[in-house]
Amino acid sequence: MSSTNPSAKGNPSDKDRVVIFDTTLRDGEQCPGATMTHEEKLEVAQLLDDMGVDVIEAGFPIASEGDFAAVHEIAKRSKNAVICGLARAGFADIDRCAEAIKPARRKRIHTFISTSPVHMKYKLQKEPHEVYEMVIAQVTRARGYTDDVEWSAEDATRTEHDFLCRCVEAAIKAGATTINIPDTVGYTVPEEYFALIRMLRERVPNADKARFSTHCHNDLGMAVANSLAGVKAGARQIECTINGIGERAGNAALEEVVMAMRVRNDVLPFWTGINTTMLTRASKLVSAATSFPVQYNKAIVGRNAFAHESGIHQDGMLKNAQTYEIMTPESVGVKQTSLVMGKHSGRHAFMHKLEELGYHLAGNQLEDAFVRFKALADRKKQIYDEDIEALVDEEIAHAHDRVKVLSLTVIAGTQGPQSATLTLDIDGKHVTTQAFGNGPVDATFKAIRALVPHEAVLELYQVHAVTEGTDAQAEVSVRLSENGRAVTARGADLDTLVASAKAYLGALNKLMSRRGRAAAAERRIHSTEVG
Repeated sequence: MSSTNPSAKGNPSDKDRVVIFDTTLRDGEQCPGATMTHEEKLEVAQLLDDMGVDVIEAGFPIASEGDFAAVHEIAKRSKNAVICGLARAGFADIDRCAEAIKPARRKRIHTFISTSPVHMKYKLQKEPHEVYEMVIAQVTRARGYTDDVEWSAEDATRTEHDFLCRCVEAAIKAGATTINIPDTVGYTVPEEYFALIRMLRERVPNADKARFSTHCHNDLGMAVANSLAGVKAGARQIECTINGIGERAGNAALEEVVMAMRVRNDVLPFWTGINTTMLTRASKLVSAATSFPVQYNKAIVGRNAFAHESGIHQDGMLKNAQTYEIMTPESVGVKQTSLVMGKHSGRHAFMHKLEELGYHLAGNQLEDAFVRFKALADRKKQIYDEDIEALVDEEIAHAHDRVKVLSLTVIAGTQGPQSATLTLDIDGKHVTTQAFGNGPVDATFKAIRALVPHEAVLELYQVHAVTEGTDAQAEVSVRLSENGRAVTARGADLDTLVASAKAYLGALNKLMSRRGRAAAAERRIHSTEVG
């Protein structure tokens, strides 16, 4: 296991241990269009637990029946991590959160309230003294359910210092064991955030009785830098997400804060319990589950993070890898060895390539991916790593889909109208229709609408080539919105229209899954009222 524990320097001190609090399933899922299915949440939670994440914020239980069910199931399955739920200051929120995390071996309630003047005036419409009393009440209520209570001062970086100190002192006195100081709108800078954490630890009388935490957003691109500045000032928990996903510009990226402390342990002498060799695997799983691509030049887990095209760089790498790489690919779960994949490659070589790329498939999922790989190899002369990534990401993302494409034939050209003949598998039943449209994509989407009636609005349709060349796979992104909520999905295929149909259906399946959860919740409420 490769963790960020600097064992080479002797036994690390517990005072330098940084707790990793992952909020991918809560703050990350609040990113527009990034909603995950119940099964995807469970899969992500299991990987986070296996990877060594200390605290998993599994969701916001009162937000929906689906969120409650996911948090409750993750709580039952967790092996090592503390399972945390989020709750506002209201007692109903805290009670619901406590119920959701109840099965966990180790559990935490994370409750918050705004403390900045702008939030108190316009959002809460309350006076500071009212907010102060609510802090005491909410922490006391949460402490009645568990000894592990975290309190957050929302918009702390724009809060008046005197008032923030009073609230922090009151929260600790009421029983909070972790105090989170969020940069909710990504407004602060490292020097300022360092001073804020240090000020709180020095001025609050009972500060030594709680662990301080960072929760930094990336609106100005400084979430990771601010989080590390907070740790240098004495915070010992970082709240972060895989791939840095989250509201607006996202959160501090888990992989970046962890590897920064590992690689630059000389100036950041802290350690975590994260198995860093699983970082790439986690990145790919979250990207597939949310249909959010990882930018190519993303630090640590991006496709180009260990790629070298410049002749000067290549020459240096051949002489000594340290000339242009400050960490090894293996340390984050990427292998340097590259296999040339094609139609003559066998199952063993395919499995090896998947592991090299950070994927771990088994059973039917592996077999389905191999069959699709062989079909692609028969149609495409050269298979790139990106082709395999697109193929497997789609396999993971659509594994639980109720509706799938079986066949699509499109007639297009200058002599319209264009038509699409489509056959779908809907819950095991094969149905076919033909539709006409203003172009082949329009015809294809109208055929889907005819077979799967819905009122969702297409907000985004985007196509790009996975690799270069005329035989490149097309990767299509589609975003659908319904009742004010949006979902995004991707589809990949050598045929752009087939990829379009897959992406559209992927988004539609997510909406159908959401409708199903909502209907189930209504039935439960109705049965309770009748009973």
